[in-house]
Amino acid sequence: MTDQPEPLRLDFHLLDRQIVDVDGRMVGNVDDVELDVDRGGTPRVVALLVGQAVLGRRIGGLVGRWLEASARRLSPDPDPAPIRIPYDLVMSVGSEIELRVKASALGEPPLETWLRKHFVDRIPGADHAGE
Repeated sequence: MTDQPEPLRLDFHLLDRQIVDVDGRMVGNVDDVELDVDRGGTPRVVALLVGQAVLGRRIGGLVGRWLEASARRLSPDPDPAPIRIPYDLVMSVGSEIELRVKASALGEPPLETWLRKHFVDRIPGADHAGE
């Protein structure tokens, strides 16, 4: 069971909140949410979505289009999918969203992949950073 406020308000409790993993490491911010509607018509949160492109779609307008375009430009995939965090991995909702798993279990954001490939990996000695 997730420790969360009742009622849970997307705009106040989830959107734009920081997400931290089980070790307290920053994962990102909630840029959007995925909802499902049960047979009774009650919506429920299925997943938290993190990523520049999904934030751009949520914001809309010129700034939103710019965010989406830069996400596509900086990703190896022409249509980058957001990081999708299933809501059952959420341990608690408070001033930040705490997860039950390590950030490494979620996959690497496309922007970080691009930065590592084009910048970090080119730094002399970067391949020995963890030693």
